[in-house]
Amino acid sequence: MSIISLTTQHNVAVLTLTNGENRQNPHFAHQLKQALAEVVENQNHKALVITSNDDKCWSLGIDTDWLLPAMQAKKADEIRGFMYDMDDVFKTLLLFPMPVIAAINGHAFGNGAILACACDFRFMRGDRGFFCFPEVDLSIPFLPGMIAFVKKAIPYYRFNEMKLTGRRVSGSELAIDHVIEKASTDQDSLLADAMAFAAAFDKKRAIFAEHKKRLHKEIIRVIDEENKPFIDNLALMV
Repeated sequence: MSIISLTTQHNVAVLTLTNGENRQNPHFAHQLKQALAEVVENQNHKALVITSNDDKCWSLGIDTDWLLPAMQAKKADEIRGFMYDMDDVFKTLLLFPMPVIAAINGHAFGNGAILACACDFRFMRGDRGFFCFPEVDLSIPFLPGMIAFVKKAIPYYRFNEMKLTGRRVSGSELAIDHVIEKASTDQDSLLADAMAFAAAFDKKRAIFAEHKKRLHKEIIRVIDEENKPFIDNLALMV
C-alpha cells in the first residue's frame, strides 16, 4: 500500500504523506527513502515540498502500534533496521541537493517534529496544529544525531525548553523564533506560501549539495558515529 504521493508542480516536487497520522514504521521509512530518490532522479526538480493530506496531522512520529509489539516479540533486527533507515532519511534530507521545505499542515509530534527539523525550511499553519517533543514524558531520549540537527533548526534556548517540558508549541510562536519561515493563515495559504518559496529557488545542484555537505559535516559524523551504539544496543528507552 502506498502511503506517500509524489507529484510535480512546475519545477517543484511535492511529496505528500497520505496515511492519516503518518506514523513512522519500517514501511514508512522504506517508502520515504524511495520517494526521495525519485525526486533526485528527475533532473527538472529544483526544490522539494513535504506535506500531508490529513486535515489534522503532518506526522505524529513513531508508530507505537508497530514498535511496542516488535519490542515485546524481541524483533531486534527489525527495530535496528528501522532506526538505521530513519537515520538514512535524515542524512538524505540534510545532504539533499536542492531545498527541502516542510509544509506542516497539522500536528508534528516526536519523530514527526524531528523529521521537519531535518528539512532546510519550514512553514506551518497558524490556525491549527502543534509542534511538540513529547519524548520526556514517554521515557524516550533523543539520539545524539537528532539533537545535533534539531539544534540547527531551533534556537538552543527554545529547544531546551521544548525538549525538557514536552510543551506543545503553535506555529505562531515558532515564527517568532524563526523556526518556521511563516505561520500561514490556513491550509490553502500554507501550501501557496510554501510553493511560492520553493519556486523562488533556482540553484545548481552541485553547489547546493556542497554547501549542505560542509554545513552539516559534524551533524553527519554524529549520526554515523554516536547513534550507532545506542541503536545496536537498542538503548532507545529509559
